[in-house]
Amino acid sequence: MENRDKYYMRLAIAEAKKAEAMNEVPIGAVIVLDEEVIASGHNLRETTQNAAAHAELLAIEKACARTGSWRLENAKLYVTLEPCPMCSGAILQSRIKRVVYGAKDPKAGCAGTLMNLLQDSRFNHQSEVVSGVLEEECGELLRSFFRSLREKKKKEKTVAKKNGTNSTN
Repeated sequence: MENRDKYYMRLAIAEAKKAEAMNEVPIGAVIVLDEEVIASGHNLRETTQNAAAHAELLAIEKACARTGSWRLENAKLYVTLEPCPMCSGAILQSRIKRVVYGAKDPKAGCAGTLMNLLQDSRFNHQSEVVSGVLEEECGELLRSFFRSLREKKKKEKTVAKKNGTNSTN
């Protein structure tokens, strides 16, 4: 199963790179049903100015439309970053069977890092969770994106200071 997980995670990474090309945080997701990719998504929060435009939520919405059901009971979700509380809730509500993620999220991870909503027995559904698939590659996408963003902001501040203007970001 590990090779299949890596294969689908590479597709999620390709989605993350689409987000990065749009100056979005590079997070991507794919949903697989019966070994077929039925939906994919990448972060679009900045583009849409919608707090809910996370890769997982966009992919879940597409998968539900494709299957004609809100129940994705036999589906597997592959995502480059550990799901946040909002996405974990949507995963549980859509009954996704298995979640495979790459990098851990120490600030908002709800699939084992801060807490594990996906396997909490108090809910009426739990998902199998597999973490760390292509973790280094997924993590490096995020690290390089934020490193580049910090460098850009630093340059903008330097230019603004040089020109005697205030930078407002």
